[in-house]
Amino acid sequence: MKIETLKQRLDRNRPMTSVTIRIPEDVVEDLKRVAPLLGFSGYQPLIRAYIGQGLRVDLERFESETVTALVASLKRRGVSDTVIDEALSEVVHAQAS
Repeated sequence: MKIETLKQRLDRNRPMTSVTIRIPEDVVEDLKRVAPLLGFSGYQPLIRAYIGQGLRVDLERFESETVTALVASLKRRGVSDTVIDEALSEVVHAQAS
């Protein structure tokens, strides 16, 4: 994840929207019980944390799969490993700055 995207995600004042979701009562009770044990002020912030964790895993997986597919496609087209490695290194260093 890019640094700027991460900074935006950590901003406590970013815009929020309300959603309605049906969750079994026993799950909500479990969330209410577990939330303070994990340091959350309530079950809703815990749900947001769970959703965020799962979303980050999926986003990383899809981004990784895209890069892997791109590298394979470039190799099939005759682009050398050296050129691909240099390009990937350039991108990684640019994102870190």
